[in-house]
Formats: sequence, C-alpha cells, structure tokens
Amino acid sequence: MTQLDQLKQFTTIVADTGDFQAMKAFAPQDATTNPSLILKAVQKDEYKPLLEKIVREHAALSTDGIIDQLLVAFGLEILKLIPGRVSTETDARLSFDTEGTIAKGRALIKLYEAAGIRRERILIKIASTWEGIRAAEVLEQEGIRCNLTLLFSLPQAIACADAKVQLISPFVGRIYDWFKKSSGQDYTGADDPGVQSVRSIYTYYRKFGYATEVMGASFRNTSQIVELAGCDLLTISPDLLKQLAESDAPVQRKLSKETAQSADLKKISLDEKSFRLALNDDAMASEKLSEGIRLFCADAVKLDKIVDGLR
Repeated sequence: MTQLDQLKQFTTIVADTGDFQAMKAFAPQDATTNPSLILKAVQKDEYKPLLEKIVREHAALSTDGIIDQLLVAFGLEILKLIPGRVSTETDARLSFDTEGTIAKGRALIKLYEAAGIRRERILIKIASTWEGIRAAEVLEQEGIRCNLTLLFSLPQAIACADAKVQLISPFVGRIYDWFKKSSGQDYTGADDPGVQSVRSIYTYYRKFGYATEVMGASFRNTSQIVELAGCDLLTISPDLLKQLAESDAPVQRKLSKETAQSADLKKISLDEKSFRLALNDDAMASEKLSEGIRLFCADAVKLDKIVDGLR
C-alpha cells in the first residue's frame, strides 16, 4: 500500500487547494480553500473562463458580492469531486469584526443553499481571533458549521472547543517555519514543533471529551504528515499528496483517543482576558496569527483588483 492509502486507514484526507482539477487523482474526502489558493487558481488559464463567467453574470453586484459568488462557484465545482465537505473562507479583513464575520458566514451559506447544497457539506473558515471564535459560536448555534483557521496555540484551540466549533486547522508548517528561523536549526519527525503543537491539541481534546475535530494543516513535508497519522483529518497540498501516493514506506498510527485519555493534563479555563494574555505571551502564535491575517488580506485585495479589472 502507498503511504497515502495507509494514512486513509487512520485519518480523513483532505485536499488543500483551489485547483479542483489537481485533486481528482487523490480521491480526498474533503477539501479546503483559502484566499491565497483561490487567487493562485484564478490566475491559471483553465480557470479564467469560470472567473469571467462569474463576473459577467453578477456585474450588478459589488466587488465583495462578486467575490462571494466566485468563492461559492469554486466550492460547487469541488463538491462535484468529493463526497464530503468543502471549506470556504470568510474575508480576512473581517478577522476582528464579529458581526461582519457572522453576516459573511450567513451570506455564503445562503448562496450554497440556493445552489442546492446542504449546509452540512460546507465549513465556513474563520481566523482564530477572539472575535472570529465568537462569530463561529453564533454561526454554530444556527447550524452553520465552522473551520477555525490560522490556529497556532493551545489557548486558541481551547477557546474554539469551548465555543463548540465543528473543526479547527492548526498550522503545522508555519509553526515549523517560525522555530526554524528563530533557532537556526532544522526539525524532523516527532521533534518538529508544529507536529508537537497538533499532538498537544489533539491530546487535550480527546482527554477532556471535546467533539471539535482536529485537522492538521500547512505542511512542509511528508514527514510532518506521517507523524500525525491518526489525527482526525489532515489537509494536504496536491504536491505532497502526490509524494505520499508514490511512496510505499510504512505508516504507523501516532495519535489515538486511547493514548490521549491516559495523558496527565489539567483542564484550562479561558475568558477573553486570559485568552488575549496567553496569546500575547506566545511570541510564535501571536506573530504567525498576525502575519497570516496580513497575507490573506493582501491576497484578498489582489483578488478584488482582478475582479475589478474584468468589470
């Protein structure tokens, strides 16, 4: 069996791409997108007709409205290829706007439902800021499932679980990047700080019986992926999916509910003040969260300009 086939025995595999043509070969259960992936996709020749069609058909809408239509159009195409769920991201410029994020989540779900898609097949991606978590809490109460992204720390994960969100996406690769740059050394296998972060979150969740799903994200190499075999879900780029599909090296389960329940942990309570202090005290998490929001905001602006240029 390939590494990819072995992983599928322990973990739900998710394709991390806006390029729905690229995911056909790997038969993932779910798929995720983000502003950077959509921006990259719409600049490819094969997706320009879809972009032009959306702009043409919705020319009377605002740029923001056209972007919503575009995101959903990509989501609809992806849903034709997978049996599970697609994650569609809210505008990163709403990361500190609870009411704006709630409104955006409702708007995206309304578009999907108008196209005949049940809301159970959609995850609304929201940045794991305090404001984003509060928005997700409201949306979840309305039956709109959420994927909390740009997550780099246990306090963020705990706040998400307490808000009863459906799923979180801790970013393995970006944590690895920060520590590699900060320390000047490389990390492999179980010593990788990104891997350790996801393991600690998974263990905490299963120790205390949280229902929130853990989906490792943002991988730099297949070693990071293999070290998290057994995590609820792993979202993986097409390049790394290809590497896993071409390798037959053994994969062993590394994470399990049974092992987590035997861990010696104390439950942590967080309110807004303690959340913000804990996040501020974690230089890596606070820096990577801010950086991630800036990058997604920049790509959202670029996407706006592409759409405006076609109007």
